Amino acid sequence: STGASEDPSVTLFREYLRIDTVHPKPDYLGLACQKVEVCQGRVVLILTWQGTNPRLRSVLLNSHTDVVPVFEEHWTYPPFEAVKDSQGNIYARGAQDMKCVSIQYLEAIRRLKAEGKCFARTIHLTFVPDEEVGGHKGMEMFVQRPEFRALNVGFALDEGLASPSDTFSVFYGEKSPWWIKVKCAGSPGHGSRFISNTAAEKMHKVITSFLAFRESEKQRLKSDSSLTLGDVTSLNLTMLEGGVSFNVVPSEMAASFDIRIPPTVDLKAFEEQVAAWCRGAGDGVTYEFHQKCMDQHVTSTEESDPWWKAFSGVCRDMKLQLKLEIFPAATDSRYIRAAGHPAIGFSPMNCTPVLLHDHNEFLNEQVFLRGIDIYARLLPALASVPPLPAEG
Repeated sequence: STGASEDPSVTLFREYLRIDTVHPKPDYLGLACQKVEVCQGRVVLILTWQGTNPRLRSVLLNSHTDVVPVFEEHWTYPPFEAVKDSQGNIYARGAQDMKCVSIQYLEAIRRLKAEGKCFARTIHLTFVPDEEVGGHKGMEMFVQRPEFRALNVGFALDEGLASPSDTFSVFYGEKSPWWIKVKCAGSPGHGSRFISNTAAEKMHKVITSFLAFRESEKQRLKSDSSLTLGDVTSLNLTMLEGGVSFNVVPSEMAASFDIRIPPTVDLKAFEEQVAAWCRGAGDGVTYEFHQKCMDQHVTSTEESDPWWKAFSGVCRDMKLQLKLEIFPAATDSRYIRAAGHPAIGFSPMNCTPVLLHDHNEFLNEQVFLRGIDIYARLLPALASVPPLPAEG
């Protein structure tokens, strides 16, 4: 198809994908605009569509503007040109994660405003930096600020994942990431002798215990088709350090593990298990946390919950099949939930391979346009949720 016949929403999406990545400037919607510098050089952009009853809690539409790096030699098309092939697939870094959602929010609001609609609840859009490196200089700082509290959030939407089948993935919680470094101290000596009580022997035991647990969780996932990656604890050995020379038995070695724990797991009991593995490896084995997320908030998906009822009702009306899951990695939703607000992770991309952070990330223009239709139905339902008991 020629550019001339392209849907303007798709054109805007492709323009945004070509920005490598600075903030969008979508001031054309006539929305109130506020910029908050959460720390040096990190700006959150807030666009606000005022509701008719501003005392009610608002609906927050969050998206992040940053994208992960690319290895260009693995891409069929340049990753920042948003090339569209003959099937209507748009190739670019950020096509799925998550510039599509930013533009879908905006285009849904543009459509609703053009139809003269207005709703009781205020809708805020936040465009945040830093999500791909942990959100520490983005959403994590933003939720602490008075500007965030002033948004008076009742319910938030944030990113989900594509789904290869015709169902849509909906995420109501996230795993707690734990990054643990285990240090083993032992007797040093010459590389030609059988030194006893070495750091390496202890490290061997540590790694064996940790990886045996990894294998058992992997098998548990494999053997039960009702489980998803979000339901089991993932564990990976990601760094190994130690040693000074071929002929010197080192006095210390260290191993680092990336562990992601579902909200159903008792974190205190899990840490006791880690401590037991370390004790079992011998004396002088210690562990330290480089990240220890303890928040296990999940968002209600009970039909009695007014927010979920509004969200799921629209999906039922539109005959969208939902698959409810725990998010296997981490998004900014965790900071929103930890601040006490319900949040749902949802990127309306079905029949689409999951390619976030991958080479040749793409989204089909029809799937993208269908997403705008979905948001154009979701937003009125969420912004019209009747006053909750707490809102009088």
